[in-house]
Amino acid sequence: MPTYAFEDFVPGTTSVYGGVTVSAEEIIAFAREYDAQPMHTDPDAAQRSFVGQLIASGWHTCALSMRMFYDNVLIGSTSMGSPGVEEGSWVRPVLPGDTLRIRQTVPEARASRSRPEMGLVRFVFEVLNQRDETVYTQSCWVMFGRRGADIASPSARDAAPAPAREPVGQNRDQPPATWFDDVVVGEEAVIGSHRFTTEEIIRFANAFDPQPFHTDAEAARQTHFGALCASGWNTAAVWMQVMLEYQTGEVRRALRAGHSVGRLGPSPGFRNMRWLQPVYANDVLTYHTLVSDKRPTASRPGWGIVSTRNRALNGAGEEVFSFDGAVFWEQRPG
Repeated sequence: MPTYAFEDFVPGTTSVYGGVTVSAEEIIAFAREYDAQPMHTDPDAAQRSFVGQLIASGWHTCALSMRMFYDNVLIGSTSMGSPGVEEGSWVRPVLPGDTLRIRQTVPEARASRSRPEMGLVRFVFEVLNQRDETVYTQSCWVMFGRRGADIASPSARDAAPAPAREPVGQNRDQPPATWFDDVVVGEEAVIGSHRFTTEEIIRFANAFDPQPFHTDAEAARQTHFGALCASGWNTAAVWMQVMLEYQTGEVRRALRAGHSVGRLGPSPGFRNMRWLQPVYANDVLTYHTLVSDKRPTASRPGWGIVSTRNRALNGAGEEVFSFDGAVFWEQRPG
């Protein structure tokens, strides 16, 4: 019998679990692959950054939270995955040696009207460090099968790859935006593409989200997904990887043209993250970023906040992932 099914989540209940200690080596290893900014990869360079010390990538914090959620709630459950995250806020930095745990609340649970075999549960997570300080908060929905229901209804899709798409070339006619002042609201860029291999999907999931449809191709075929698919957090971490590769290219282009370059700071969080369709093994996603707003910030003179709308399309042109993000960006002196 599953440990948890939909009926087991009672609105109003709260629990605390976890206890994961993150080392400097783990912070650096994750960041080198997905978020290779100096504040996450180089203790010396981090001292000269926006935050002044080595800190974990926010996406690493999300991934660690997912692993604690799996180990204490999802393991053995009737989980059918998540449609997305309403809001995630990186409240304080996660530092080397921090021990994290989750205070979980269930505000709401509702049966599906269109699919009687399942229901949706809303979770609110408050991730705490060993000093009882909140470092991250998250509000999300998760789909669960109802106890005794047959939830295995494989889709018609097999595991064949979507049509491969070469990385899309960038528009180099415009000067690069390397300072907050240069960012143009309404401008959209295709920042790059990434192929999700079976090996990567399984490796990421084994570390952070080991639900069977992410780790076991045969087990995945018996689920409603019908084939092995990537963790949503893998899709998000790769967005960060692709974005940094794009930004690095823009910085090099600016320097070759003799332009000065401003610094990027951390992100305060994200909203409206949606995992719209599964990302299957060998799917190629092309990531897009649109500047939706920008504003100077009074709390940090010399810096502004740039807001973005981000999305990913698969090889068939279907939107599979989206979220609203924000990042601190240095203003041009003078």
